[in-house]
Amino acid sequence: MSTLQELADLVEGTVVGDSSLPIDGVSTIQEGKPNTITFIAQDKYQKYASSTTASAIIVADKALLNGKDGILLDSPQEAIAKVLNHFAPAYSRFEGIHQTAQIDSSAKLGNNVSIGPNTVIDQNVIIGDHTTIGANNMINSGVKIGANSTLDHNIHLFHNSVIGEQCIIHSGAVIGVDGFGFTTNNDFHIKMPHNGKVIIGNDVEIGANCTIDRGTIGDTTIGDFCKFDNGVQIAHNVSIGRGCLFAGHVTIAGSTKVGEFCMFGGQAGAIDHVNIGARSILACYTAVTKDLSGGKIYSGAPAREINEKNRRDAVYLEVQYLKKRLKKLESQFLN
Repeated sequence: MSTLQELADLVEGTVVGDSSLPIDGVSTIQEGKPNTITFIAQDKYQKYASSTTASAIIVADKALLNGKDGILLDSPQEAIAKVLNHFAPAYSRFEGIHQTAQIDSSAKLGNNVSIGPNTVIDQNVIIGDHTTIGANNMINSGVKIGANSTLDHNIHLFHNSVIGEQCIIHSGAVIGVDGFGFTTNNDFHIKMPHNGKVIIGNDVEIGANCTIDRGTIGDTTIGDFCKFDNGVQIAHNVSIGRGCLFAGHVTIAGSTKVGEFCMFGGQAGAIDHVNIGARSILACYTAVTKDLSGGKIYSGAPAREINEKNRRDAVYLEVQYLKKRLKKLESQFLN
């Protein structure tokens, strides 16, 4: 239980109303519950402000409170993240080295490292201080994992992969597997060796069931502060700049370079050997087939600037409408 004032101090906001109001959790604004706090971050949710039964609302505009108690600040969404973390349940985690873990004698473990049941740590692995590795993980030889990182369960890190500090890798991720590289001669597919590795920067989060392929000659690299949703596929020799956000099922083909702070909507992707400029935004299902300059919003397959894509769609609809009218007029004339 916390007071509204304590939560306001936590998020560095200003209390509007009763600062001693008790709050014991968070609820959505549509399904607000008494003694909880909610938030409004998008205009479409403003209509619920007057009807919600939540006890308090975090807002950027005081007028939305309409007499209710709340917290006023510039970024309600960032604030609710802090409040959610404040009320997050404390799940128990295994600490220490489980007796069923298999750790090679050449591995170097930092201070306060935890390793869960049935995890295998191969030769010459280096694990930084305060890192937690869950159950049933396979860490191949030469892997380096930075300090304060967390690996969930059933993860495979192939040899020589590098994971930075303060990273989070969710269950089912496979990092450093061979890429899809073949050369074909007389209908015979010859596998290309993959001698590179995967290098992941600091403060990176990799979602469940993501796959990141190792490089063929060079390395596959993921910059600091990148965040991947579940099911993302990164092919061999791809370079991802820092601060990129990838929604679910994004696919990036081999040797493509993505600039820093790009955003990819769900199921967006890029073919191989293209360059995507910094701060590009790709709408859902967008397919990049050629180099894109940065700082623009793209949509469609092939990817085009969204304004051009919308114009083309409008023309297409107009043509379809005219074709129907002409067909109708033709039918009337012949009859």
